[in-house]
Amino acid sequence: MASVLIVDDASFMRMMIKDILEKNDFDIAGEAANGQEAVELYNELQPDLVTMDITMPEKDGIEALKEIKSSSPGANIIMCSAMGQQAMVIDAIQAGAKDFIVKPFQADRVMDAINKVLG
Repeated sequence: MASVLIVDDASFMRMMIKDILEKNDFDIAGEAANGQEAVELYNELQPDLVTMDITMPEKDGIEALKEIKSSSPGANIIMCSAMGQQAMVIDAIQAGAKDFIVKPFQADRVMDAINKVLG
């Protein structure tokens, strides 16, 4: 099954996504709490998919997205955003994100986005 790197500065948000993914037989490759960790773990683990929060300390999701995409153009990254972050979501899509999901997460929407991205 596909491996996923979960990136969010809020541990309860990581737990919510992890729970949805594990119930759908995905392998959790790793978890990161900020964009810097995300880039390092992506390079180390080479997961099939990344769920990345937009707003994080140290390095935000869009910066991390751009860094990952520059070294791995084929990376599958789905951005996670709160309501009201439409401009940032557009920036993320233009930078190479494959899709986005809005918090609070709904399991069916998360799985729709993942299945669409992974084919």
